[in-house]
Amino acid sequence: MHEKQKLLSMIRKYDFVLYELQLYLDTHPHSPEALRMWKNYQSMRQKAVSSYVRQFGPIQPMQAEGNGSWDWVDGPWPWEKEAN
Repeated sequence: MHEKQKLLSMIRKYDFVLYELQLYLDTHPHSPEALRMWKNYQSMRQKAVSSYVRQFGPIQPMQAEGNGSWDWVDGPWPWEKEAN
């Protein structure tokens, strides 16, 4: 698996864990262990996203730099073969 696919896979895994923790925290808002896990996975996700954006460009429009051009549209779109 190439680095790009590895990072996207890790981001998806972190998103899944964070969503599950969110559901748990909705019913157990004072759980110190769940809060610790939330912060830990949130940090790991942010590092993976930062690494991906730095190497391959923005994942979301909010990450586009907008310096001189709208770089969100650069590169292949997710449905194009080159993106996968």
